[in-house]
Amino acid sequence: MPKAKSGIVIKNKRAFYEYELIDTYTAGIVLSGTEIKSIRAGKASLVDSYCYFVGNELYVKNMNISDYFWGSFNKHDPRRDRKLLLTRHELKKLYRATREKGFTIVVTKLFIADNGYAKLNIALARGKRKYDKRESIKEKDQKRESDRMNRV
Repeated sequence: MPKAKSGIVIKNKRAFYEYELIDTYTAGIVLSGTEIKSIRAGKASLVDSYCYFVGNELYVKNMNISDYFWGSFNKHDPRRDRKLLLTRHELKKLYRATREKGFTIVVTKLFIADNGYAKLNIALARGKRKYDKRESIKEKDQKRESDRMNRV
């Protein structure tokens, strides 16, 4: 029997502003204790989170999942590094890409999938320059203005 659809989506808006996203992937997360309950309660933050390799495994750093209020002995460390689950082919591709200068892996979104598991959207990214950020702000303002004119 399929689980009820959850509307939990936690976005990292700063990643879209700071980075040019090249390629995106969906990865599973290895969670422990009461972390999934905190995510379902919406108590997670992706600000300043990024991914790094240890050997052939990918980990996410600085992802904050707050303590579960009703948790007792299975409490977790809110800022611990969490292992990501990807296929071997995807891991090799990301590893090769991050060895090039200027590329990093950032977390863009945390959500609960239809099957009830927590998933992360990660992206291979290149940092934007200051003038690129200005361009993004202009485009956003123009889109907002055109939407405003269309509504009236």
